[in-house]
Amino acid sequence: MTLTDKRILLIIGGGIAAYKALDLIRRLRERGAKVRCVLTVAAQHFVTPLAAGALSADHVFTDLFDRQDEQDVGHIRLARECDAIVVAPATADLMAKLANGLANDLASAVLLATDKPVLMAPAMNPKMWSHPATKRNRATLAKDGVRFVGPNRGEMAESGEAGEGRMAEPVEIADAVEALVAPPVGPLAGRRIVVTSGPTHEPLDPIRYIANRSSGKQGHAIAAALAKLGADVRLVSGPVALPDPAGVTTIHVETARQMQAAVEAQLPADAGIFVAAVADWRPTVEIGEKIKKRSGEAPPAVEMIENPDILAGVGHHRHRPWLIVGFAAETENLLDNAAAKLKKKGADFIVANDVSHDSGVNARGVMGGDRNRVKIVSRDGVEEWPEMTKDEVAERLARLVAARLQTITV
Repeated sequence: MTLTDKRILLIIGGGIAAYKALDLIRRLRERGAKVRCVLTVAAQHFVTPLAAGALSADHVFTDLFDRQDEQDVGHIRLARECDAIVVAPATADLMAKLANGLANDLASAVLLATDKPVLMAPAMNPKMWSHPATKRNRATLAKDGVRFVGPNRGEMAESGEAGEGRMAEPVEIADAVEALVAPPVGPLAGRRIVVTSGPTHEPLDPIRYIANRSSGKQGHAIAAALAKLGADVRLVSGPVALPDPAGVTTIHVETARQMQAAVEAQLPADAGIFVAAVADWRPTVEIGEKIKKRSGEAPPAVEMIENPDILAGVGHHRHRPWLIVGFAAETENLLDNAAAKLKKKGADFIVANDVSHDSGVNARGVMGGDRNRVKIVSRDGVEEWPEMTKDEVAERLARLVAARLQTITV
């Protein structure tokens, strides 16, 4: 009963995923939460107020201009008499309304009037989710403090298309609610930790980019493990096909320079864990039109320029975190390269992993796989960890970070 006596206002948007919201009501109540529902006009084409009311055991609100509900400015009460607001499914329309300050129905008026945490579970067609307008709205909402869970990848119920846009499962959303309103108390409570994850994409032309095989699995697992120990985690993620970890503030970027700016914006912090595989170089010029292949012509020469070194920059920053952990993915001379990186970057630990084809963890080394075998390099020497899942590596590293920070007097 981790949500005992927590009051959750659930706004159900108008999408086919609205049927999952009924299961979400049940999942939240199983954990002790009191759930009150708002259904948009569109949502009522998919689920009924009767069903939502029966599952929540409370009155269901549908109309901003309902005489009885609004006689005492009901939308303001709804906005304030809760511990958090959950929007599931969060349609492209609801996201756009809140991002642009619109309030022409009950749901949008409540969202604009609230001073409580807001969690959105987006659900829409993959093309809608990847549209530049939706991307802009999501970035605006994240900047305004809105949290997100999902969307996940999968087949869309209404079209049969597959891609990113499927609403997170009710259990995932309930976990995210729990992290939002009942954060765990642990050894990292009160600590802010910045984590980077995934690759960066360096544009060559409008449709091509330079990148690497990083999946982001290890970085995202570390962010989640730190949050479970009570940390305030700020995850700066390159482009990945992973949902945002529950209980973590995620900032999405694409290029190395964007990642550098996002990381520095999160300083000062107690610790920095730099897992992202940042591209070392980028094209000097991003060509404005697609580079065409022409028969008989030599391939175009691409002039490169060095990207900023994010780990070294933070390691020597005036707001340097108390603890810095870097990652070194190497194909040869693993320990020598890791030791050199430790000294050059100003890190306290380097997590070194062998990504060569001969590493034995998977066919491509560890990049993109679900298992990892690492060595922890510090000024005290080298500690070799056995092969384990990336979640297990994350949990063990989170405990190491907690133990080290407990020895530091701030």
